[in-house]
Amino acid sequence: MVWRLTAFITQTTCLSKGTLHEDKNGHQRKIFIDPESLLEFLVLKIIAADQVYAADILSQLSATEFATQEGTLYPLLSKMRREELVDYEWKESEAGPPRKYYQLTAKGREQLRETAEYWQKISGVVRSLGQKS
Repeated sequence: MVWRLTAFITQTTCLSKGTLHEDKNGHQRKIFIDPESLLEFLVLKIIAADQVYAADILSQLSATEFATQEGTLYPLLSKMRREELVDYEWKESEAGPPRKYYQLTAKGREQLRETAEYWQKISGVVRSLGQKS
């Protein structure tokens, strides 16, 4: 099931697959929230807290409605690395082979900040809809 949540917010223009949003530097960014984008946002939030191993990400997500599998997470992490949102560092493991520990890049921190701001705006819109003035 594909769903998208878009909102008409000041200084945004709705597109067929997303919303153009002007960031603090005046650059237009296409932002849309679909299941993959929402998962990316959640993964950014998890990685922002500390360097994490992919299994840690899966574990944190498994306790939520956004539980996912390795077959979804690993391609997403690869995409995020190509987009320079995350990077990783190999660390030795006492439990087996070395592991990749992910951390946010400066670009990833900026993307997380912008997405969190946008999420707050659309959350406010959703909360206010249908309420009597």
